[in-house]
Amino acid sequence: MKPAIKNYFTLTKSDWNGLVILVLLIIAVMFAPQVYEYYHPPKAVNFYKLNQAVAQLKAAGVTGQGALDDEPDAPERPRKLFVFNPNHLSVQQWQKLGLSDGQIKGIKNYEAKGGRFYTKADVKKMYTLTPADYKQLAPYIQLPAGDTDPDAKPAMIVELNTVDSATLTQLKGVGPAFARRIIQYRNRLGGFHAKKQLKEVYGLDDTHYRDIQSQFTINRNKIKKLDVNAVEYEDLKNFPYLSYKQMNALIQYRKQHGNYETFDELHNVAILDDTTLRQVKPYFKIKK
Repeated sequence: MKPAIKNYFTLTKSDWNGLVILVLLIIAVMFAPQVYEYYHPPKAVNFYKLNQAVAQLKAAGVTGQGALDDEPDAPERPRKLFVFNPNHLSVQQWQKLGLSDGQIKGIKNYEAKGGRFYTKADVKKMYTLTPADYKQLAPYIQLPAGDTDPDAKPAMIVELNTVDSATLTQLKGVGPAFARRIIQYRNRLGGFHAKKQLKEVYGLDDTHYRDIQSQFTINRNKIKKLDVNAVEYEDLKNFPYLSYKQMNALIQYRKQHGNYETFDELHNVAILDDTTLRQVKPYFKIKK
């Protein structure tokens, strides 16, 4: 036994050579910063000259903030002001109004997500616009009121569990991308049980939800429920509220103990916590 252990821990000459090289490399790496610092000592900062330079810049009216393109103190960009409707205004026209590429990109991203300007206050809310920009542009903003705007989306209320994507795009604040995501998530769920579930749609945050939620009603009778005593993994794989392990545990418990008699029996599946069960309850039914 001892010879076997001894042979196991014995190092050959090549092993020793490799070990020595490894140790030398580690030592070299450890001391490399100190060696570099010895031959390339850091230069001392001349604070007197630095303070002189700062004083000269201040005297010339130059500040760090003013160097940024979109800051209030930045040099004013040339503007050719004219009366305009900010909805779907071209990039070239925004440029004529004096906006930078970054500011225009922010506005176009807002429009791409279904955003629309209904009042001057909506324009003011754009984070890419500085107060100075808005102050100059405000007198020239012209937004047709209500139904007189040919591009305005009509006020309407739709039922969330039956509406199609084409109708969704007619709602205020819902563009084609969000309409598609809402429909896709509804299909995964089997239907919406509450409006607040819209916040679970990718890219739809609290602010956007508050803007659009009043345009929806929910008919819970339209939810497609799953029979817990017949459901298999294929039926659950796209369901957003259960992980793979939870799906498998739910099915295996049924196979081992027989059909569920009541929804409360799901509490016996250890991996299903109370929060998860509250989420799935509107989507499950028990057929005996």
